[in-house]
Amino acid sequence: MKQKITLKKIAKEFDVSISTVSKALKDSHEISEEVKERIQAFAKFYHYKPNSLALNLRNQKTKTIGIIIPQIVHHFFTKVISGIELVANKNGYNVMICMSMDSYEKEVLNLDMLANGVVDGIIVSVAKETEEKKDFTHFKDLINNGIPLVLFDRVIDEIKCNKVLTNDIDGGYLATKHLVNIGCKRIAILTTPEFVTVGKLRLEGYKNALSNSSMDLDEELVMQINEEHDIANQIKKLFAMKNPPDGIFAVNEIYAAIAMKIANKNNLKIPDDISILGFTDGLISQYTTPSLSTVAQHGYHIGQKSAELLLNEIEFQDTEYQYQTKIIETNLILRESTKKLNLH
Repeated sequence: MKQKITLKKIAKEFDVSISTVSKALKDSHEISEEVKERIQAFAKFYHYKPNSLALNLRNQKTKTIGIIIPQIVHHFFTKVISGIELVANKNGYNVMICMSMDSYEKEVLNLDMLANGVVDGIIVSVAKETEEKKDFTHFKDLINNGIPLVLFDRVIDEIKCNKVLTNDIDGGYLATKHLVNIGCKRIAILTTPEFVTVGKLRLEGYKNALSNSSMDLDEELVMQINEEHDIANQIKKLFAMKNPPDGIFAVNEIYAAIAMKIANKNNLKIPDDISILGFTDGLISQYTTPSLSTVAQHGYHIGQKSAELLLNEIEFQDTEYQYQTKIIETNLILRESTKKLNLH
């Protein structure tokens, strides 16, 4: 079975630029006959077909942008979509939304579908399974074929494209430092497996805050949640410890809400016996009992900035374009699930 061939692979085979390959396949007089014949024969042997959207973008626009998100149930992603739609609609663009359900294969399928002449550019938050597999070929091929891409929230360092991300380290630091400041002595973190970038960065902020507060890191208080198993049963282990935590920082509001439910079942008073602080100011945070203190992630602003970067690249993609990384700062929203800060 012959390998899937791209302009980049042909260029690498002959040690020439992608531009040279493109010109050779178009029978340009700028390329020598010998080089043209070799490149054309190689492309024919491997059944090379030019990407349809790459051609579309040179000729006409669809005035549609694609979005691929892991889940739509999370309040954060709905806010991001709202921000994208606002900017897109103002500029005469429509939005097409796909979900990867955190599946690598579904993300690849969605990307292939959108890249087949359906949209002018794509905004993506990477699936957890993709982060775990560390196979980013589909994104590299997209960029090599000239399709504008913006990654947001969960981004991949090695992919050269526009990116918009939360200052996750700072958010984790703010949350943990607040728990220290209100008197918590044993602060646990409910985080994701290490391959999920946002969880890893928020954990880094947690560790930094403990270190700067001269508090030792207790690995027993670092709980990496495996969402393929019962989340509540995993969190219950914290409460069953001989010396349980008096403060919990959860890297998302779902983990925080589950921790609050378990605390209530254990007859612990929140925040008197235990303070709990989450991440992302969604509806869950606002309507839990008691209401949840949280780190505001500003998904709406992330969506707006992602759309602005994508539309700018679509407009200027035929010129020398410089990719940008935008960092959106976080802040604390303090409610009833954490003790009041004693200023005296």
